[in-house]
Amino acid sequence: MKNVKVILWGLGAMGGGIGKMLCKKEGVDIVGAIDIGNKLGRSLYDVVPGIERGDREDVIVGTAEEVIVPGAADIVVVCTDSFTSKIYDKLVFVMERGMNVITSAEEMAYPQAQEPELAAKLDEIAKKNGVTVLGTGINPGLIMDLLVILWTGACESVDHIVSRRVNSLSPFGPAVMEEQGIGISVDEFMKKKAEGSMTGHVGFAESIGMISDALGWKLEKFEQDMDPIVTDVDRKSPYGFAEAGSVAGVAMKGWGTVDGEVKIEMDHPQQIEPEQVGVQTGDYVEIKGIPNVNMVNTPEIEGGIGTMAMIMNSIPHVINARPGLKTMIDIPVPHAIMGDMRNMIEEECKLVK
Repeated sequence: MKNVKVILWGLGAMGGGIGKMLCKKEGVDIVGAIDIGNKLGRSLYDVVPGIERGDREDVIVGTAEEVIVPGAADIVVVCTDSFTSKIYDKLVFVMERGMNVITSAEEMAYPQAQEPELAAKLDEIAKKNGVTVLGTGINPGLIMDLLVILWTGACESVDHIVSRRVNSLSPFGPAVMEEQGIGISVDEFMKKKAEGSMTGHVGFAESIGMISDALGWKLEKFEQDMDPIVTDVDRKSPYGFAEAGSVAGVAMKGWGTVDGEVKIEMDHPQQIEPEQVGVQTGDYVEIKGIPNVNMVNTPEIEGGIGTMAMIMNSIPHVINARPGLKTMIDIPVPHAIMGDMRNMIEEECKLVK
C-alpha cells in the first residue's frame, strides 16, 4: 500500500507543528505545503524550524492553485483561520479537487451551531465529490465536548454538566494572541467587547451544541461572556507579550439552556504564562446524574501539542469515513498512532497512487 499523502495548508505554529509530528510517523508523506509571503518558493524544511527532512523528497511551499490539484494527496490539513465563514472557500477548493480535508478552525468542530447553512453546503459539496471534511482540535474537539460526552456514556441519566478548562495560551501563535487580546489595555478590551470585536475563546457554541445534540437535549438558548485577565507582572510567551497592567488572557464562561434551565456550563480562563502568577492549569468534567462524574486532570493537557495530535491522529478516520461533513461524534474515538498509519486505512479506501 502507498503511504498516506498529506498536504499542509498553513505553516504557522499549528500547521508547522503537525508537519513535525507527521515526519516522525511511519506510512505517511508530506507531499505539499501552502503558505503566503516570503515562505513561497522555499523548502518546507527551511520554513518550519526543527522539522526533519531525513531522506524525504523536498517539498517546496507554493500557492493553493499550484499545490491543490486532483490526485495530489489523500488529505489536506488546513490551519489558517478560526471561523467557518473565513475558511469555507478553502475547504470547498480542496473538496472540489477530490481530496479529504481536516481543519483546526474552531467553529468547524461543530459548524451546525453557528453556521448551519454553510454546514449544509459543506456536507453537500463533500458528498458530491466523494470526500470527507472534519474540524477538530484540543478545544473544541476533545476536552470540553468529546471528553464530556464520553463520560456521559457511564451515566443512566444526566441532569447538569460543568466543563472547565484552565489553560495556558503560551504555545499558540500570533492569530490566537490577537483573538485573546494579549497585551492590550483593559479599556481597549472592554471597548472591543462592547463592539463585539473581542473574540476571546472560539468554541463554546460548538462544544455546547455538540454535547446537547449527542445527549438528545433540545438547546433552547446559548449565552457566553468574557472578562479580561489582567497581569500584575510582565509576561512573555513565544508569540505574545503582556506588560504589567495589560491583558494576559480571557476568562470565558458559557451557558446552554435546556427545558428552561441551564444544564450545560462552560468555564474557561486562559492566559499566557499562568505559572508566573501561581495559576495551576487543569481540565475538569463535573456531571450531576446517575451516577455523578467528577474528573480532574492537572496540569492541563497542553493545548498546542494536543491540537496538533488530535488532527494528526484523526487523519485515518477522515480518510475512512463516508463522504460528507463529520464531527467528533461521527467518527471513531481518536487515539495515538504508534504504528504504521497505513494499517489504519480500510481496504476499500484507496489511497492516491
